[in-house]
Amino acid sequence: MNSRSFVIDATPESVIKYRATHAIVAVDVFRATTVIVTALARGHPIYPVSTVDEAGAVARQLHDPLLAGEQAGIKPDGFDLNNSPAAIELLQNCRPIVLVTSAGTKLLSEARGASSIYVACLRNMIATAAQLIDSHHHVALIGAGTRGQPRPEDQYACARIAEMLQSQGFVPEDDRTVGELKSWRGVDAQTMRASPSADFLRSTYQHADLDFVLSRVDDVDASAVFNGQQVSLMLPGPQRLLAEA
Repeated sequence: MNSRSFVIDATPESVIKYRATHAIVAVDVFRATTVIVTALARGHPIYPVSTVDEAGAVARQLHDPLLAGEQAGIKPDGFDLNNSPAAIELLQNCRPIVLVTSAGTKLLSEARGASSIYVACLRNMIATAAQLIDSHHHVALIGAGTRGQPRPEDQYACARIAEMLQSQGFVPEDDRTVGELKSWRGVDAQTMRASPSADFLRSTYQHADLDFVLSRVDDVDASAVFNGQQVSLMLPGPQRLLAEA
């Protein structure tokens, strides 16, 4: 590989190819990584997990936690919140949140063991790219996808971050990555309103989340780092904003 390189891929199952060699960037625009970045921006410690059972086990170790998430698009029984960034934005407290989703938190769980794991969405693309440029040589940008297939909004965000890496001397590692860059160059985020994920949100009357996600682009000037248990915000430079319980 070139001394500085990146690859764009999709789905949790792809992570194993990069875990030992790359910094992993997990992207689930609609909605898990947007929930995570929004929760951190609002002061909530947040713990992504891969199953409902794991969510319960983690919640029992925390003080006054909220359970949030979805399985197959449906809020699990006994959970406080759906996988909703709009709902997180309205919370009037800083209670810890345990999050489980069908794809996004599964992607993060699969990334455990990588040397560095980042959580990115439309809200923090520039900040994430800046941190990657400063700190890493090989980067894997991975969209969560759904049912084994990539989703447009995830690949769009991956490509936007990749463009910034490329501008600083990083090179794409394969033809697929080159194709992703070409496909999304010059595309506006608002075109994601036509994606299947957006159709799902409209059909299930979750318009608030659709509008929330697409109205907040690069408004959080911090990358988000997952240590295998908890995600924290990292402000530009040496100063960190920690969301530790």
